[in-house]
Amino acid sequence: MAHPTSVALAYSGGLDTSVIIPWLKERYPGCRVVAVVADVGQGDDFDEVRRKARQSGAYAVHVVDVRRAFVTDYIYPALAADAVYEGRYLLGTALARPLIARVQVEVARAEGCDALAHGCTGKGNDQVRFELAYQALAPQLAIIAPWREWTLGSREEEIDYARAHGVPVPVTRERPYSMDQNLWHLSYEGGILEDPAAEPPADMFRLTVDPARAPDVPEDLEIAFERGIPTAVDGQRLDPVSLVEALNRRAGAHGVGRVDIVENRLVGMKSRGVYETPGGTVLAEAHHHLQTITLDRDTHHYKALVAPKYAELVYNGLWYSPLRRALDAFVAATQETVTGTVRVRLFKGACTVVGRRADRSLYSHALATFGRGEGYDHKDAAGFIRLFGLPAKVFARVNPELTGRVGLVAAEAPGRGDAGPARG
Repeated sequence: MAHPTSVALAYSGGLDTSVIIPWLKERYPGCRVVAVVADVGQGDDFDEVRRKARQSGAYAVHVVDVRRAFVTDYIYPALAADAVYEGRYLLGTALARPLIARVQVEVARAEGCDALAHGCTGKGNDQVRFELAYQALAPQLAIIAPWREWTLGSREEEIDYARAHGVPVPVTRERPYSMDQNLWHLSYEGGILEDPAAEPPADMFRLTVDPARAPDVPEDLEIAFERGIPTAVDGQRLDPVSLVEALNRRAGAHGVGRVDIVENRLVGMKSRGVYETPGGTVLAEAHHHLQTITLDRDTHHYKALVAPKYAELVYNGLWYSPLRRALDAFVAATQETVTGTVRVRLFKGACTVVGRRADRSLYSHALATFGRGEGYDHKDAAGFIRLFGLPAKVFARVNPELTGRVGLVAAEAPGRGDAGPARG
């Protein structure tokens, strides 16, 4: 690639991205490095992050608060789509990366940068997520991925490099795993978690208490939705960030939201990840149950087919793809009637829906009751069943040799009566 004059780096303040700053300046003499920090709710001390970036050699540091946009423009669309990767993962990291990349691109344009850089390794999904976002949002900018180029092969080598270049390296007890936190979740992977048979350390979790040590008394809460978007908790309207934060606290106190999975990475390997998503678990469960009374059968069933595809697109870094935007249009149409409230019970790590209510509910007690109801004549079922089964009946008549093989119960021997099946 051509020698870049100015690089916008997705910066976190951790060892990797701190080392990248002097590495870029050393590899491309005269190059300015602009550190870009997107606040997606990771809870860092951003004054300290700015100081560290400057001390590492950054020409400029931009910290951009995008927590509200993270919830409204990324989390809530995925929630409305019921997007859960491989049935378990609520996509906390995958949803944040395209937004961080968007912030990075916007800063790069404002600073006149001609390249973008990230600190992702060559084995993970995040390199794909960042770079697909770059290509979609700023295809004219060059991309630099130091982990795929430099010769630093271990954390110890990174620390030595950092110290040699004046990069501050705090002396702390090394965590035997890596962490990534934002407003939606906290993830853990690597280190001792690379053995899928190993139990996660009890002191690892930060957002949720051990379910065994959670309160012995359950807690009920009620979540209100408007057109598929959560708006209030226990009757109190909250802004999107406050709503997620409140549910994180309340659900986390009951040990809700822990997931330990082995997932299929986009790059071809299996990876073990442990996630804490307390508020997200509550919202996903509540939203699903509200849809059961507000969506018609065919829409509900078809949406269940779309959900894993939507999740796969997000997981694979295709947030800015035409298909994801097209699916958003479908999802938005399905959510027009998803307005109501859901009551959930939090207890010992479980989130259980115990009630749901909607003004436009399709559930009819008169139709569903086993007692005497109105609008349903039991006799009508006979004609419905005959018509519904007509294709099977015709096929059986035409192909008796394919459909007439029963043979599940042995024929009784003549005269044996109740003596049991014949023995041979």
